[in-house]
Amino acid sequence: QVQLVESGGGLVQAGDSLRLSCEASGSTFSNFAMALAWFRQAPGKEREFVAAINWSGGSTKYADSVKGRFTISREKAKNTVYLQMNSLKPEDTAVYYCAASFSTAQFMGSDPVSYWGQGTQVTVSS
Repeated sequence: QVQLVESGGGLVQAGDSLRLSCEASGSTFSNFAMALAWFRQAPGKEREFVAAINWSGGSTKYADSVKGRFTISREKAKNTVYLQMNSLKPEDTAVYYCAASFSTAQFMGSDPVSYWGQGTQVTVSS
């Protein structure tokens, strides 16, 4: 099993920055190579892929809509994945979910996700 706990959401203005954190735990996470990712879901829309990172090698993948503005990173000592969000726009408003998969970052967004966090709300006002 893998447990994912997100934090760091909030209300910001357009152009501001925000950093989300996702702490992972569980025996499965400790024993298997996994990819971790961020997805988001805006009201009335489907959940969409945002960014992913391979826990072991650190390779990353981003959705076109966030390239150049968002950065995903990991801190192994804390079992934590971060999503640094800069130049936020009102259309970035959504519930952001941390996800873990036995896939690789390259295939996150298309392969099934095995574990989800509870989500954290990000609201960007204009």
